[in-house]
Amino acid sequence: MVAAGALGFVCLVVTSAVASRNDAGLGAVRARTKEYRVEAKAVADGFARTDECVPGMGYHYMNLGRMDERLDPARPEVLLYVADGSGGRRLAGAEWVVIDDDQNLATDDDRPSLFGHEFDGPMPGHVEGMPIHYDLHAYAWVENPDGGFATWNPAITCH
Repeated sequence: MVAAGALGFVCLVVTSAVASRNDAGLGAVRARTKEYRVEAKAVADGFARTDECVPGMGYHYMNLGRMDERLDPARPEVLLYVADGSGGRRLAGAEWVVIDDDQNLATDDDRPSLFGHEFDGPMPGHVEGMPIHYDLHAYAWVENPDGGFATWNPAITCH
């Protein structure tokens, strides 16, 4: 029989290891996106500004020129912004999008992963002309109570 204290210690160690891995990945995301904390820089680099906010995610600024079958950790295809409370927007995170090789929703043998996290998908495109793809969200600049790499962030609202 394992003592409750020992079991608690084991849980703490496992939780800390998972948090450290997530923190390391989020640190990498912050390093790769810090220049986009200035919204104008994102727009100048080809990310299309939008006025449509997705509750639990924020405003998606897509750079369609970056969307392809390759995964480049240094170049996310989408940046996520939230209202800053004073009429502007601040960077919340990034999203990587990888086009599905065979364009078949029934297969996933080409599922990518990044920073130790598997992408969601395959899924249909979210806008007209967007192909079947995989995506991974990383909330590196806004705390996510569900984890930095969870798809949805309940702390993000569109008010």
